[in-house]
Amino acid sequence: MSQAFDYGTAVTRNSGYIDENTQSQMRGTRLLIAGCGIGSGPAVCATRMGFENFILVDGDTVDAHNLNRQFYDFADVGTPKVEALKDKILRINPEAKVEAINANLDADNTAEIVGRCDIVFDTVDFLDLPAILRLHTTAKALGKPIFTALSVGFGALVWYFPAQGSHSIADILAPDVASATTEAGQTPAYADVFASFIQRLAPYLDQEVIEQVSHVLTKMKEGKPCPASQVAVGSFAISAMAMSMIRDLLSGNPLPASPKLLIHSFKSHQTTVVDLAN
Repeated sequence: MSQAFDYGTAVTRNSGYIDENTQSQMRGTRLLIAGCGIGSGPAVCATRMGFENFILVDGDTVDAHNLNRQFYDFADVGTPKVEALKDKILRINPEAKVEAINANLDADNTAEIVGRCDIVFDTVDFLDLPAILRLHTTAKALGKPIFTALSVGFGALVWYFPAQGSHSIADILAPDVASATTEAGQTPAYADVFASFIQRLAPYLDQEVIEQVSHVLTKMKEGKPCPASQVAVGSFAISAMAMSMIRDLLSGNPLPASPKLLIHSFKSHQTTVVDLAN
């Protein structure tokens, strides 16, 4: 006969690393996972740490090429990512409350969804720059803290935007949008904006990351599909870094906030705080 799930037992070995008050906050905090590809890892990590309230938003399905880094199995291929991730969460904590929204964030649903969460975790595909800007603008307007993450080769980038922060992602990307805009009223190409942003980060990134990103952006400008190369180490690193930072937020511990961001490289074995205001 199987045992009934018991929350206290599930998190008992967090003791000494997560205090009782913070553990209680984790249990009650509602996390929005906006983008359930790379976001699948942080969602699983959060569940194991004791979070049990989730909103999952993604309009994509699991593909075989996702399996090298995302927290899915071959049996999930063809399944909506939100449904497959909901299943992973409930296998860990069958009492978790998980809302799965099989849709992309857009102008019609972003405000309503963000309004129902406590913390936003953003891994929206950078190909959809308007969706990212809309998500961050909405979170700031509604007073929701937001974490953004990118896998960078054998490493990760995590960026924290406080609920009342003075530097939004739109503020940070403004110079890149300006450099990519050639005519008044023109919508700048994603590839040009991202190329400018990565150029500013280049001194802190591994050379192989710069080479791979440059290759992808070149192909995109030529109109050729070219999925970015990513590895499981980067995906796992995002999970560890982001959940550690969210723990700090709930505990009241200091953590780097925008315009500062964190980049960790397992290739150079270094963690760097990058200040984009400089």
